[in-house]
Amino acid sequence: MTRGSPLSLLCAITLASTVILSSPAWTQQKTSKQCNDEWTANKAEIQASGKKKKDFIAECRAGRTAAPAGTTQSPAATAPAPSTAAKPSPATRPAATATPAAAGQFASEAQAKSHCPGDTVVWANLDSKIYHFSGTHSYGNTKKGAYMCERDTAAAGFRAAKNEKHP
Repeated sequence: MTRGSPLSLLCAITLASTVILSSPAWTQQKTSKQCNDEWTANKAEIQASGKKKKDFIAECRAGRTAAPAGTTQSPAATAPAPSTAAKPSPATRPAATATPAAAGQFASEAQAKSHCPGDTVVWANLDSKIYHFSGTHSYGNTKKGAYMCERDTAAAGFRAAKNEKHP
């Protein structure tokens, strides 16, 4: 009996892992971000069906959710987006999390940009009084916040997040 070379063993492992990871169970599972984006896009309709966000996300991640009535999903919509694709800009996101409470605060990034065309638009967390720059994780994603011109933030008592760099 002869033993296989280490190279043939490596090839066999690589082939086996490719077959396993390309099975339908793995390719249909969505990321949490994809499921959250789907929830955000269809929130009212999903809530009207009596489903809570936590339950929807769990079902979505497991691949058990159907497209809400009135929406159609193409195979391209259910496949993970390529990593080289550009993320949708926060201006195209629904303004559900934007809760402007004072002058100089805007519900959408586009409104803020039109108010201060030469200034940086930031996302201001209204609870913590900390603002975030475009391209960071918290930009447009805190529970209570608004878009603002950076020059207006100091007067309103906001400060920049310490772990972020100015773009």
